[in-house]
Amino acid sequence: MYKAINITVNGRVQGVGFRPYVYSLSQKYRLAGTVQNNLGYVKIHAEGEEDELFQMYEELKNSPPPLSKIDEVVLNEVAPLHYEEFIILPSEREGGSFPCLPTDAAICKDCLEELNNPQDRRYHYPFINCTQCGPRYTIIEKLPYDRPHTKMRGFTMCSECETEYHNPLSRRHHAQPNCCPKCGPTVTLLNRLNEKVAEKQDAIIQAREMLKEGFIVGVKGLGGYHLACNAYREDVVEQLRLRKKRPQRPLAVMVKSIDVAQKLCHISNQEERLLRSSEMPIVVLQVKEEERVAKNVSSGLSTLGVMLPYTPLHHLLFDDNQLECLVMTSSNVSGLPIQYEDPFSPVLQLCDYVLTHNREIYLPIDDSVVQCEQKKITYLRRARGYAPDPIKTKAQIDQIIALGGNQKNTFAVGKNNHIVLSPHIGDLENEEMIHYFKRQLTYFKKWLDVQERYIAIDKHPFYATRSIAKELDGEVISVQHHHAHHVSCMEDNELQEPTLGIVLDGTGYGNDGHIWGFELLYGNAAAFERLGHLQYTPLPGGEKAVKEPWRNAVGMLLHHWPQEGKRISQKLFPDKTREIEMITSMVENRVNVPMAGTCGRLFDAVSAILGICLTSTYEGEAAITLSDYINQNTLDISKSIYPYHIHPTNNGTLQLDPSPMLYNIIQDKWNQVPIRKIVRTFHDTIAQSCVQMIHSIVENRPEINKNIVLSGGAFQNVYLTQKLQSYLTEKGFNVYTHKKIPCNDGGLSFGQMIIASHEVQSNNKSEGGASFCV
Repeated sequence: MYKAINITVNGRVQGVGFRPYVYSLSQKYRLAGTVQNNLGYVKIHAEGEEDELFQMYEELKNSPPPLSKIDEVVLNEVAPLHYEEFIILPSEREGGSFPCLPTDAAICKDCLEELNNPQDRRYHYPFINCTQCGPRYTIIEKLPYDRPHTKMRGFTMCSECETEYHNPLSRRHHAQPNCCPKCGPTVTLLNRLNEKVAEKQDAIIQAREMLKEGFIVGVKGLGGYHLACNAYREDVVEQLRLRKKRPQRPLAVMVKSIDVAQKLCHISNQEERLLRSSEMPIVVLQVKEEERVAKNVSSGLSTLGVMLPYTPLHHLLFDDNQLECLVMTSSNVSGLPIQYEDPFSPVLQLCDYVLTHNREIYLPIDDSVVQCEQKKITYLRRARGYAPDPIKTKAQIDQIIALGGNQKNTFAVGKNNHIVLSPHIGDLENEEMIHYFKRQLTYFKKWLDVQERYIAIDKHPFYATRSIAKELDGEVISVQHHHAHHVSCMEDNELQEPTLGIVLDGTGYGNDGHIWGFELLYGNAAAFERLGHLQYTPLPGGEKAVKEPWRNAVGMLLHHWPQEGKRISQKLFPDKTREIEMITSMVENRVNVPMAGTCGRLFDAVSAILGICLTSTYEGEAAITLSDYINQNTLDISKSIYPYHIHPTNNGTLQLDPSPMLYNIIQDKWNQVPIRKIVRTFHDTIAQSCVQMIHSIVENRPEINKNIVLSGGAFQNVYLTQKLQSYLTEKGFNVYTHKKIPCNDGGLSFGQMIIASHEVQSNNKSEGGASFCV
């Protein structure tokens, strides 16, 4: 029987070859009708025999294009319009839908084959792309995703490209960045004086030679400029670090192939799939003992961030047997935004040559960073390839924006039950980063057509986001830092009922004005209780003690042992005698010593006590270098736990006193117990103490269920996460960790959004009602 149907497909359906795909289905099943892009969805009208319509519908739902992401398919039977053929209609821009911005995708297998085929007209062309790969997010100025709305509008397609573009059976049908050597962008090699050295193919060849000779070359990629250099040359890597002002923070590498990656690192099947995926993130891998990469690339850590070439230009740089591994790091001085604009004088100051091109970047984006944890992906930095993919929610989040925190910042914008989490922004510690944040936020609001009525921010009184919120139009809702972490993990796992949470991180402004970061919470988006925490200790000099962990350690020792702490400190840090006298005076007189109880500062103190890291050159260095001892061979180490105390405070919360543990760690150090054993026992003790506190809480609160979420930056530590999960599971708890968003502050805005939504809805239901605890 001849019938007709209308299909609406919502989700990531633009820039992924969806219309050509629907056209191919129409030919396969002999259907007539139309397909059309709209602002955030695809509309299909199909006519034909009933069986074939049903088969087309099922295939569309179950086997969509690889880069697409279908959220919803709506089917309605309608009267036939008696089309004679199937037509791809021009795009429309109607309201009322959710506009899903496509993400950038790594070069696909078909384009890579053409890139390396001497008979193909795009042989060695660095901007080859199709509907299944290439730039998307980084070149779009507005939706719908059509060429005139992108940075490719200045490149008029030649007749051959035009033919492909309009051919429904071509892989490049409606591929908006479609181009070739005749009509597309070109590359140019410049020296430090901004003088042209070479262009087109010769520019790539000469850049490759410069890299082999040990020069630092700036490379314009999808979302910004990278600094590249030979990863096997320690002297060259050191020069890059000096110019970038990044003395110790690990650098990522790009390797020629998966074979090279396997030569350097241990790679599981899951990690290989990630490396080869269309997102092609940086994957944190365990280094093999016989590694060949210069030791100062990862600063002696046992892990290495590795990615494969994800653009045609990257592949062409490796088109030589003598070049197989490059440091590939963002072309910015540490703490400043990634460089993406032309002219690019800051890039010229950092490198010897720049391999650039004339395809503009509209929206910059960093490389994503992930790691695998028991076959599960953990997002350390959600950016290229993953962002800004929207996340559906049941919460009512229209006209709410959440500004995140000061570190690892992301913001979130709410519309039509979708939370759009921005790509990684960075740390908002200077005017340049704040300007960068504002530009990104302005674009997202315009793209989503959102005018904020409510602005969720962190409760910290001095975060930059508080000042930014004052410049916006909307009611400000302050959210406690760790409550946001707690709720972000709950929402990531679709949990709404009150739930236990363990939130471990480095810092967060507490409701009592102290610095929190070792929190046992119970609640949901409506409210939370603080059920347990780490004992507060003084942080001499505040931020100075964060950057110099030995000061933090001295503060802890003086707090726990007022009489003996000074002597122990002087023995541990014999060259700091004068400073220890000053810190002692600060602690005794309570001058510039904020009180802190955080997991991060506890890790820092132990790192300093063991002599691993006395001064941090980047955020988390002391904790990262401490935990790296776990990654080394620890199979021969017997299991043990250090002693600790748990006792109730005056307000009924449980408090962890780590002083017995610290005392035993110091004794083990002086007794020359292997550091690896001390570090592992320390990790096990932290996990065990959390479980004991949770177990005590549940015993006294029978109404609390057995669900528990883990959030906060400390859960980037794979060993700690696995150990705590194991202990909790043994006690019968259902443990939830993050799925789609980072556990660190990159997920903070996500939780802020949900909490703000609940407050708005609560206040709407009861005018003048009291706000929950934020």
